[in-house]
Amino acid sequence: MTSTDTPRPPDGRAARWAGQRDRRRSEFVEAGLRAIARHGPEVSTEQIADEAGVARTRLYRHFDGAADLQHAIAVRVAELVTAEFAPLWNPSGTPMELIRAAIGAHTRWLAEHGALYRYLTKHALSGTRDVFADGKSAIARQLTVVFEHYLGLFGVDTRVCEAVAYGLVGLVESSTSRWLENPRGVDRAELAALLAHWVWRIVDDTLRAGGLELDPHTELAAAHLG
Repeated sequence: MTSTDTPRPPDGRAARWAGQRDRRRSEFVEAGLRAIARHGPEVSTEQIADEAGVARTRLYRHFDGAADLQHAIAVRVAELVTAEFAPLWNPSGTPMELIRAAIGAHTRWLAEHGALYRYLTKHALSGTRDVFADGKSAIARQLTVVFEHYLGLFGVDTRVCEAVAYGLVGLVESSTSRWLENPRGVDRAELAALLAHWVWRIVDDTLRAGGLELDPHTELAAAHLG
């Protein structure tokens, strides 16, 4: 083996720069979230740079333009939304408790992050990742699994589970999105209660079509044992 065949040692400086760049990108994304909360969905790149305490030109040393920054913000929001809804996928309690918990989490998140929701919805139209479309699909898929599990236990036809799950998620998301734009005097608790009532009516009708009457205030495990 000649000297030119000897493998070169890893470049420590390159590794340190990559780590620093990732850290700075994360810091700028967090600054972006704060700037959106402060200035609203029409926030500019300059305002994000101001929030981060740097010039816009320095911001672009870490992102390949505004679209890259918007995408990084969308990815971070996807992480936050996933963490917010994670506890819902270990269901326990009564059907109504589960419905209220899911709807409460959804309406609360949107009410607290309305500007961020509008920002991401706006930029999704220009090709940036649509976090909420991804989220709706993920929730609907998981809800389908939950429905299939419990309807299977009760011996009810599970073929309709996916259609019902996607329909319920669409109902909740579209109603909440419109409420966010024009609440018409309805507060969040009232909206959540209405949505929980409507969701249960759809679920109940689906169960009755399969020959099952279920008390929404009885724990699912107890109902199955009964």
